[in-house]
Amino acid sequence: MAKGGTLLGGSLLVAGTCIGGGMLALPVLTSLGGFVPSLVIYFFCWLFMASTGLLFLEVCHWMEGESNIVSMAEKTLGKKGKMAAWVVYLFLFYCLTLAYVVGCGNLVTQVLPIPQWAGSAVFVMIFAPFVFAGTRVVGRLNLFLMLGLGLSYIAFIILGYPFVKTEFLTERDWSLSLFALPVAFTSFGFQGIIPTLSSYMQKDVKKTALAILIGSFIPLITYVIWEWLILGIVPTYGEGGLSQALHNGDNAIQPLKSFINNPRVYILGQYFAFFALTTSFFGVTLGLLDFMADGLKIKKNNRGKLLLSFLVFVPPLILACVNPNVFLVALDVAGGFGCALLLGLLPVLMVWSGRYHLKLPSSISLPGGKTLLALLVAFVLFVVCFEIKHLFLS
Repeated sequence: MAKGGTLLGGSLLVAGTCIGGGMLALPVLTSLGGFVPSLVIYFFCWLFMASTGLLFLEVCHWMEGESNIVSMAEKTLGKKGKMAAWVVYLFLFYCLTLAYVVGCGNLVTQVLPIPQWAGSAVFVMIFAPFVFAGTRVVGRLNLFLMLGLGLSYIAFIILGYPFVKTEFLTERDWSLSLFALPVAFTSFGFQGIIPTLSSYMQKDVKKTALAILIGSFIPLITYVIWEWLILGIVPTYGEGGLSQALHNGDNAIQPLKSFINNPRVYILGQYFAFFALTTSFFGVTLGLLDFMADGLKIKKNNRGKLLLSFLVFVPPLILACVNPNVFLVALDVAGGFGCALLLGLLPVLMVWSGRYHLKLPSSISLPGGKTLLALLVAFVLFVVCFEIKHLFLS
């Protein structure tokens, strides 16, 4: 029998799936609440998403052969559950694609003297062909991008920490800290890879569960350091501050140039933004293309991939050109609705149905029974209601 994957490899798979473009939005959205409240938000989001990850693992081990979120929903919740999962999956991945196209387009406009709407079009024209070429080509390119992401992050911290001002980190407003909840959800999302992770671990339940806990904890530490750095360098209010970046829909890197004397720090930040957004862009669009190929039964030959690429890239690109400042809004909606429902509510409903109605045997079971599942549902409903109030009633 082939040897299963290592705990380190599985943990890094989870961590790499979490860490991405959402990092660029988190400091901006948490700035109004302050550093300490943001740490509390991060911790509870990590705890919640790690819990739902273990619920997905429980469902995964009820499946035979290859599985995905939609097939899990069909087995436990029937055809209506399958359809709901299909719709929410498309909504989530289109929102994420839109966010990354806009974010990368904004980076292009800082290099080329072109309008903001044109930046998104240039980025898609350059990088969409890699997605069309397939997973193997993207995988090779992604190795270099991930290396660049790690190196630029470390270098950014080393060069940036002398500019941190402790007084900026003492500001706090607990009521405004909730604005970061939806994007924090998105930033801890990894559940879609659990079937792959389980196969990688040779169906070793305890080892897979440990990889989920460790792998999701790595982004928590990464985000805390990142939060300390950005909120410690850039003040929340005033000209060029994070609140202004929030109003403009900018990412966390853009305000840096007004508050540091070393241009290398800002340049490294731009490199980090490019690597983070591009790796996220590849991961999301490849997943969306494969999902649509399976759901629409389109063969992945050249003609089929051309149609799939049109479906994946054209709708988000049109929206990006119409509104080139929608980066934060797209991530916010993706988290508040898409992640909350697909990665938060769905696994709870699937486990509830599988355990208590279908009476499926569990090789792993998250402690707490119905009480914990009810608390998780309450947390999801709170996030969704907050998002509705924020978007439509404020």
